Amino acid sequence: MKVFKRIHTYLFFELIPPFAISTFFLTSVFLMTRIPDITNMVVNYNSSITDILLLISYTLPRFMEFTIPMSVMISVLLTIMRMSGDNEIIALKGAGMSLYKLLPPVLIFSVITLLITMWVTVYGIPNGKLALKVKTIELARSSIDAALQERQFNSQLNGIMIYVAHVDMGTRDLTDVFIEDRRTADMVSISTAPRGRLVRQGDQDVYTIRLYDGMINQVNVQNHSVTNINFGHYDINVDLTVMQQHKSTEVTKDFDEMGLHELLQRIKIGFKKPEMDREARLVLHEKFSISFACLALGVLAFPLGVQSISLRKSSGFGMGTGFFLLYYLLLAFGWSGGEAGRYPPVIAMWLPNVVMGGAGIFLLIRNAKEQPVHLPRWMQNFAATVVACFRKRIKS
Repeated sequence: MKVFKRIHTYLFFELIPPFAISTFFLTSVFLMTRIPDITNMVVNYNSSITDILLLISYTLPRFMEFTIPMSVMISVLLTIMRMSGDNEIIALKGAGMSLYKLLPPVLIFSVITLLITMWVTVYGIPNGKLALKVKTIELARSSIDAALQERQFNSQLNGIMIYVAHVDMGTRDLTDVFIEDRRTADMVSISTAPRGRLVRQGDQDVYTIRLYDGMINQVNVQNHSVTNINFGHYDINVDLTVMQQHKSTEVTKDFDEMGLHELLQRIKIGFKKPEMDREARLVLHEKFSISFACLALGVLAFPLGVQSISLRKSSGFGMGTGFFLLYYLLLAFGWSGGEAGRYPPVIAMWLPNVVMGGAGIFLLIRNAKEQPVHLPRWMQNFAATVVACFRKRIKS
């Protein structure tokens, strides 16, 4: 029993370094996709370093929802492959330890990461996304530049929605401008112009959006009348100080920004549209199915690592990569089909775990009986080609 305990402890702690490195690396890769937005905010919107760090921290839980399960599979796969390559697995088998007796440390490690991921999905993501939305609105209200994001309908400014196809932050020139102004009671003004310019009134927090050669459609809601006006140039004034004083403290929450209790209550109340009910249930099941992916992928990675005893390492790693991509492909198809109503949300979100977990159990039983499962020849060739190309690019 002491020998088993030492081996289990050894295997468990061997899983931690590759998991930590993989999580850090993958999260950094995901964060790299935010670099253009962060650079844009620092250079053009004069955002402080504190604001940037807060925005990054609010985004991290969304990335970790995927990087933790990915890192679990990578850490188990690499650890078992290393032990197989060093003949440690063969030595343990020769000492009377079956693969089933080596599985508990992997299961414990997978369950721990499952709980961490569940905390991220249930608490981290809703709070992070909501805080990110509130912070983005706050930045937009403190500087109109942040509300002028290209090719997006920006409604952070109270009573005004702005769409701009292109913004030259050097000259403040605007191209293809659409502005919906609801600040006047019972009146909606829709202004469109092929070009415009943003002008600041001295040192005050008052901006003027000056439009050229455009058109205004004024809709009087009370009288049900529409007035069309063509103009050579037209100024729309935006006072950020007034907007800050009258800003609403209520922020509309999306389903993935709701806490677990709030989301359950919303589903219990019901929706008028069935597609909204499906989306809410998909979000609910996703909070837990992504967490259990740690267990499913961890169980699957264990026999895949053992496969490297009888196969080349590239083949074992190729199988792991193939199953890894298959899981997220099934998850994407599940969300798409569940949102369209082709099958229930519970099947859409949990089927990938069932497939990966079932494949892991099947491979474990085959390996325990000394009956390894080989990849088809075309998959082996494809994996070897990918690895060879990757090594060639690293050397070059």
